[in-house]
Amino acid sequence: MKKLISLLLALGMALSLVSFAGAEAALPSVAVVVAGGLGDRSFYDSANGGLEQLKAEGARGTVIECKEDASLFEQSLIAAAESFDFVVAVGWEFWEPLEAIAPELPGTKFIFVDNELTDIGNVYAITYAENEGSFLVGYIAAKLSATGVIGAVGGEDNITINNFMAGYKQGAACANPDVKVEISYTADYEDPAKGKEHALALYDKGADVVFQVAGKTGEGVFEAAKEKGKYAIGVDSDQKYIAPDVIVCSMIKEVGRSIYDAVTRYAEDGVFPGGTAWNADMESGFISVGYGDDAMPQQVSEALKAEVSALAAKIVSGEIVVETTR
Repeated sequence: MKKLISLLLALGMALSLVSFAGAEAALPSVAVVVAGGLGDRSFYDSANGGLEQLKAEGARGTVIECKEDASLFEQSLIAAAESFDFVVAVGWEFWEPLEAIAPELPGTKFIFVDNELTDIGNVYAITYAENEGSFLVGYIAAKLSATGVIGAVGGEDNITINNFMAGYKQGAACANPDVKVEISYTADYEDPAKGKEHALALYDKGADVVFQVAGKTGEGVFEAAKEKGKYAIGVDSDQKYIAPDVIVCSMIKEVGRSIYDAVTRYAEDGVFPGGTAWNADMESGFISVGYGDDAMPQQVSEALKAEVSALAAKIVSGEIVVETTR
C-alpha cells in the first residue's frame, strides 16, 4: 500500500510539473507586419524567421507584407491588433503610424523593430548596433581591396541606413586611412535591378568591394559583382550562400532572434517593457560577421578573421568606440 501511495504521489507530482511547464511555455499570439516584402533573404526574412520559431513552439502567428505601400502601414497595424496579442512593426516606416494608433489600442503590445520610439507605453522598441558590425566588414573590405576604393549601396539616405555607413567608413579607415569609400542610395528596397545599376556604377568608379544595405534591392549588388568579377558583402543575414564566389562575408543583425527573445521573455515573466528601447549589440551577441560555411570559398583569410575577432573584442570592451547616427 505504501508503495502504491508513493507511486501515485510521484505520478501526481510529474503531472503537475508537466502542467506547469505547459503553462510556462504558453506563448502569446504574434503578428509581424513588414514595411516591405518577404523574399529579401535578409532583414524581413530574418524577422519572419523569428515568427516561424515562435509558431513552431506553439504560438499563433501571421506575417503581413506592406510591399512599401505607405497606404497600408496604418491599416495593417490596426488589422493585426484586432486579432493578435503582439504586433511587431518591422521597419522605420512605421514610426508615424505607431504614434497615431498605438495610444488608441492600449490592449495591444507593439514591438517596433529598428527605431527608438520610447514615449508610448505599449510600444517596446528594438534598435541594433549595426554600426558595430559594419565597422568590421568595412575593415574587411579595405583589407581585401586592391584598388583602394570600396563602396556601399544603401536603400535610403536615412538615420538607420547611415548607421551602417558610419561604421563601414570608420572600419575601412582603421584598415587603410587612405581608402576611398563611395556610397550610393537607391531609394528602394524591393528592386534588384536598381541595386545592380547602382553597384555597377560603383564598380566602374574603381570600387572592388561593395557592401549592400538595401534589402531585396541589394541582391542586384551580387549580380553586379558576378558580372564584374568583383566582391560584395551581404547584410542582416549570412548571405554568402546566395553567391559564394563573390560574397566575402555578411554583417549579421539578428532581427528574428531579437523578436523571439522579446516575446518569450514576456511569456516567462509577464513583464512588457513598453516605453523603453533595447539596443541589440555585439556584446549581447545580436551583431556579428558571417563567412558562410567551410564548404564555401573563403576569400577572407584565417589571419584576417583573427584580426576581425580581435577588433570585435575591442568594440565590446569599449576600447574602440564606433561612430553612430543614432
